[in-house]
Amino acid sequence: MFLNYAPVPLAFGTSGLRGLVKDITDLEAYINVKAALRYLLSSGDIHASSTVVIAGDLRPSTDRIMRACAQAIVDSGCQVENAGKIPTPALVSRAISTRRAGVMVTGSHIPFDRNGIKINKSVGEVLKSDEPGISREVELVRAEEYSRTVTTSPFDASGVLKSAPELPALDRAAEETYVSRYLSSFNSGALSGLRVLVYQHSAVGRDILVRILRELGAEVVAAGRSETFIPIDTENVTDEQLNRLEEFAVAAEAGGKSLHAIVSTDGDSDRPLVTAVHPAAEVKPGGRRVRFLPGDLLGLVVAEYLSADAAAVPISANDAVERRMRERGVLLQKTKIGSPYVISGIDELRSAGTHARIVGWEANGGFLTGSDIALAKAKLAALPTRDSTLPILANLFAAASQGITLSALWDRLPARFGRAGLIDNFPAAVSLVILAKLIPAGDAIELEFDGAQQVSDRSRADATPTPLAAGPAEDWRQLKATLSRFFTPALGFDDIVRINVLDGVRIYFNNGDVAHIRPSGNAPQLRIYANSDSQARADQIVELGLREPDGILRQLGRAFTQGAVATL
Repeated sequence: MFLNYAPVPLAFGTSGLRGLVKDITDLEAYINVKAALRYLLSSGDIHASSTVVIAGDLRPSTDRIMRACAQAIVDSGCQVENAGKIPTPALVSRAISTRRAGVMVTGSHIPFDRNGIKINKSVGEVLKSDEPGISREVELVRAEEYSRTVTTSPFDASGVLKSAPELPALDRAAEETYVSRYLSSFNSGALSGLRVLVYQHSAVGRDILVRILRELGAEVVAAGRSETFIPIDTENVTDEQLNRLEEFAVAAEAGGKSLHAIVSTDGDSDRPLVTAVHPAAEVKPGGRRVRFLPGDLLGLVVAEYLSADAAAVPISANDAVERRMRERGVLLQKTKIGSPYVISGIDELRSAGTHARIVGWEANGGFLTGSDIALAKAKLAALPTRDSTLPILANLFAAASQGITLSALWDRLPARFGRAGLIDNFPAAVSLVILAKLIPAGDAIELEFDGAQQVSDRSRADATPTPLAAGPAEDWRQLKATLSRFFTPALGFDDIVRINVLDGVRIYFNNGDVAHIRPSGNAPQLRIYANSDSQARADQIVELGLREPDGILRQLGRAFTQGAVATL
């Protein structure tokens, strides 16, 4: 009652809790972490007096939020291990290896005015199945804290801790264990002869990545270090960002030494960014020196390098993944978008007990291992959380071991091209209405349309498509007709032959084009993904989706939300 602001509860996004910095007060952070730890204590994942590892990224708001989280850990009867500013996968690796819970303060790739808190269990990430139990505990803890008086509450009227605790002394065990994970598994010196530029910006793992690459033999050039937070979304790499990488490449070669690759990560260093660098003499007029490979294809290279025999990927992945996995006889499981879903898919594959080298990855390039995998030097322990270092190293090692460039390595992938983009500050309510209008009732996830207007359910990849009953079939035909009003022949779109609504709306066209619309789970953004047989067409599909003010996404918003948003 004494608060001088209206609290805004944190909400689970695609992975973890996210919100505006102004809404992640000490009080709100404290409530959510204390509740999550109560859930873990009650479920037996951790016990009283357990140690909880805490870390954070380099956002300006992270230090304050970490202190509030540390207070919640102490008040839950647990001990705090301060791992400092390290990548999320380094925190999770440390937590799993020591059977401890973890708290990572990070907003990942989203802008600096937002942040988040990611909790992990002693066995790995918090999954979607854990969220209801945590949410129930949040309501209980919230009621307890809100019932305190101005004198009994540890928070002032602004939701700030009256006596903010200092974090314990920095413990570098998590960082050193993470570095050792790669130095002990990959052959030392194997990257000798490669010159790699690390775009450091404000990534929390910027120095760790430089260290690992150098100790594995690469000559490393560090560039672009920033003390101001720069959000890098590896699913939405813009022309402006590629131009900046090109400038780095030109500057790095000013002394006459060739550059082979540019690598980077997002803010909490669990998503990779990798570009090949073409020799200047081989670039056609108007062409780029740098070649960016999207994360879903980057992961495909990693899966092949690791000789994976089963994989879980989100539905948004480039369909080249499906083609290559089918060619290699690798069992592929499609999931909703977000690492908790991919982890659940990995768990299902692992529980079957029929595969020994199980992996997963996302369209952002974050790579997960569900099995211990033997490499040339040693066994790489399973790490079922998104990681950026493994895909960077695996791509460099795969090219180096074959004596070819990254670009030549990538040329061997199926000739399918992808692009993704988003509209920022797109109201979540509008996105919800769009999905409600575009997804018919029923359990069907993927439907196929044939020339005779028959509609078949092909939701199960291991089953023969089944014709739908008349009523549901008509609903799906109406959806196809609706989508055809926006994805028109005038814009180059062919007839719609398949629709998948596992996560968002994924549309397959007769000429092989794919367009996928989905709201972000972490921010008020509406995304569009595209696949095609040419990069130019994939780029064009995304441009048609994002164009202002009359692109496909804006048209959908206007068509479906007149008068509807106010009722939400």
